[in-house]
Amino acid sequence: ELDKTMRQTAEDFEFHDMWMALHNFCAVDLSAFYFDIRKDSLYCDAKDDPRRRACRTVLDTLFECLTAWLAPILCFTAEEAWLTRTGDAPDNSVHLRTFPEIPDAWRDDDLAAKWAKIRQVRRVFTGALEVERAEKRLGSSLAAKVTWHAPAAARALFDGLSVEEITITSAAAFSDADLGDGAFRLDDVPGVAVVPTEADGTKCARCYQVLSEVGQQSRPDICRRCDTVVAAVS
Repeated sequence: ELDKTMRQTAEDFEFHDMWMALHNFCAVDLSAFYFDIRKDSLYCDAKDDPRRRACRTVLDTLFECLTAWLAPILCFTAEEAWLTRTGDAPDNSVHLRTFPEIPDAWRDDDLAAKWAKIRQVRRVFTGALEVERAEKRLGSSLAAKVTWHAPAAARALFDGLSVEEITITSAAAFSDADLGDGAFRLDDVPGVAVVPTEADGTKCARCYQVLSEVGQQSRPDICRRCDTVVAAVS
């Protein structure tokens, strides 16, 4: 989607629109969503874990695209980023590149629509957690367990996905029953209700998730995943 926007705005010399689209992508889609969720896998999964390797593949593609897309606007910054990674050879410059060719198959409007709905539902979780933090009942979202209720269509969006991972919490449980007036809701996300409470267990010293399995491993201060990863590199 962004590749199409970049090419059109460049063709039309609409650099303000180009910049706004890039800034929104970096701030909203990457920093506040993808990076926020995926940093756990990048930092804590095993080096050869497929999930972590997939994340690194995405980061590599993002670097290739963003340095080229930003080059007409952030000329020196894009050049510095490009040369730092690829080497300072005489004939190497981000300004000698063209926009990367993005395969048509990468665009999946149905998948994009699904994730737009997931992000809408996620706003209820983040809103509920923000209230708890403001009231000093919780610190990090990883200190929380969330109980949630939603219509079947909203719940189906998360089939095959980890609610904990997407909401950056340590535990999530779906309730078939209505959660009552005490649950957090948003008017523009009808039917979805969330109740955050303190997660059960102990905080892992490596990934910061609060889990009951912490204290049951060979290293008593970390969780099962972290214990396995640390053991492999020790």
